[in-house]
Amino acid sequence: MNRRDFTRTLAAGASALPFTHSFASSFSQDKKLGVALVGLGGYSQGQLGPALQETENCYLAGVVTGTPEKEKVWADKYGIPEKNIYNYETYDQIADNDDIDIIYVVLPNSMHAEYTIRAAEAGKHVICEKPMAMNVAECRQMMDACEKAGVKLSIGYRLHFEPYNQKVMEVAKENTMGKINFVRCGAGYRMGDNWDQWRLQKDLAGTGALGNMGVYAIQGAIYAVGENPLYVRAQEFKTIPKKFDETDETVTFQFEFPSGVVANCETSHNAKMNYLYVSAEDGWIELDPYSQYGGLKGKTSKGPLNFPQVNQQARQMDDFAACILNNTQTPVPGEMGLRDVQIIDGILASIESGGDKVKLDDLAF
Repeated sequence: MNRRDFTRTLAAGASALPFTHSFASSFSQDKKLGVALVGLGGYSQGQLGPALQETENCYLAGVVTGTPEKEKVWADKYGIPEKNIYNYETYDQIADNDDIDIIYVVLPNSMHAEYTIRAAEAGKHVICEKPMAMNVAECRQMMDACEKAGVKLSIGYRLHFEPYNQKVMEVAKENTMGKINFVRCGAGYRMGDNWDQWRLQKDLAGTGALGNMGVYAIQGAIYAVGENPLYVRAQEFKTIPKKFDETDETVTFQFEFPSGVVANCETSHNAKMNYLYVSAEDGWIELDPYSQYGGLKGKTSKGPLNFPQVNQQARQMDDFAACILNNTQTPVPGEMGLRDVQIIDGILASIESGGDKVKLDDLAF
């Protein structure tokens, strides 16, 4: 896939139209789709549940939780009927529920493949949180299951629906600042004192900061350039080895792109970083912060950017609903999630080799 084809694909779908939110006018049928959240942790509680109160094309229809106490809390807060509340033992019965069209998998990484595959087998469309899965084989199994069932699969890449990041994509797509030559991108935060959280456990998370926040840095570099990387070098650092004995703490990595662009990226579970900078022959664009849920800011060599602050998750879910109703392709499909897991594997291989250059062959998207 060359740069022109890549950026055309990246821009496909209603979400890539400049900074729009309403997709209702393009609907092929007048129906809101029901969404069931699988896993009621912090992201569902703080972001997805509230976002589904702002969506135009879908609504919160059900939940799946392994914690009985949460059933009543969510039922009371969002008016979810008892028949639309499931646990992990009754999960497959969701196949018989016509209220639910989309299942959003918001579980630890080790559970993504199983619950995406079971959702597909139940005949439901699926959004899976990032990283897509623990490894490439699981990603392919998820994609195969969705294809076999005739359902759509999307990955929770919310920043593709956010105006400041869409502007960065536009710069790459339209070549408005001339040839891009350098990118810097960092995504990380300081993890709290809870050493028992699942993100510190390799069997649940797979990787640490790299699979969690590093995906944002991988994504940012790629859509800032409009190409997939060709090579990567990577390094890992630990300042609290006891805490991060199973997973990575801080990772830096450098991409080389086919056009000659170089990107320096970093991610961490022990350092706060949130920036995306793109240098081109006729100017530059910088977002800081660029990947948090709100309060994004940006500027260019010609002056500040001023776009509306939006509910990223609401836009993301609305776009997927529109893709289902219009039978169009989501701009963030399973192939993109697979590609990023392939890149993570390349980064890990470079770290294992002591920082050697690794070629990134046969990327899926």
